[in-house]
Amino acid sequence: MTWSKWSYMDHWVTETPQGPQPPSFNRAYMDRYLKQLAALGFTGFDTFFFYLPVYAGMYGSVKGFEEHLQEIGFDKITGIFSAYPSATKWTAPHVRETHDRIVADSEGIMRMIEGLSVENFIVMPTSTYWQTEPVTDETIKVVADLWNRVGRMTQQHGVKTTCHFEFWGAIRTREQLDVFFEYTDPELVYAFIDTAQHTIAGVDPVQLFRDVKDRVTGFHFKDTHDVDRQEQYRTPPDPELQAPYTKRWFYEMGTEGGLVDFPALMREIVASGYDGWLTVEHDKAELGGGSYAEATAVAKHYIDTVLAEAERGAREGTR
Repeated sequence: MTWSKWSYMDHWVTETPQGPQPPSFNRAYMDRYLKQLAALGFTGFDTFFFYLPVYAGMYGSVKGFEEHLQEIGFDKITGIFSAYPSATKWTAPHVRETHDRIVADSEGIMRMIEGLSVENFIVMPTSTYWQTEPVTDETIKVVADLWNRVGRMTQQHGVKTTCHFEFWGAIRTREQLDVFFEYTDPELVYAFIDTAQHTIAGVDPVQLFRDVKDRVTGFHFKDTHDVDRQEQYRTPPDPELQAPYTKRWFYEMGTEGGLVDFPALMREIVASGYDGWLTVEHDKAELGGGSYAEATAVAKHYIDTVLAEAERGAREGTR
């Protein structure tokens, strides 16, 4: 059996007469983008919360957008991503006084997806490291308290709150991750493993999955060629774009020089009994003249060859 639940994270930039734009630039670009994904065999679709009103306007409603996805071969919208990367006086996960606003924002997102079968509410647990530090156990506890509240609320809507960590976020090291998971309720707060982000932060995503697999509800499969050994994660305002020594952090699976051991992760996933979605993400693939369409095709070829072989080996009990 070949893994059938592959989804795509709605990170894409396309060339338009007005320059590089997201596919939601207009309906024609959006439809072409979605058809490319469907043709490659993706059946799940993850997107950002801020695109929901855009797609509702473009397709009549969020439900209408999902129905359009289904018409061209997708199963459904699988996950919604929310984040507060830049701390403000109104929203900062490490500041307890802002938690009511963040919970209210999250409730609003649940209302937007009401009637759908979205599985994951994917959240970035913290803002940037440089805005949050010093990061103490008490800081992490404050953040954990927030997501326990949000997780309890989304559970009532049938959606799991699951945490996606950035290499430049305030919770980034293995020790900090362990403290966060200790302070959060495993019945309310889950883990979403981004293979590149963890690798850049010096965390082995394969070992992390082994250790917290009972809490994992999803993955972002993307690669990196670098581990941040020079504290570039502290670079304001955006370490992904303005790091002093690394111009491009993220690459698609299947590129030479990648550091993530995807076959090993695939074998662990099969052995664990995990049966959820696996998500491909390409982040800033346009840097250096790259193409999202090409990157996505390369990644899907890698899935259909290298990862399919790793999956077969794991199911047959071979390494």
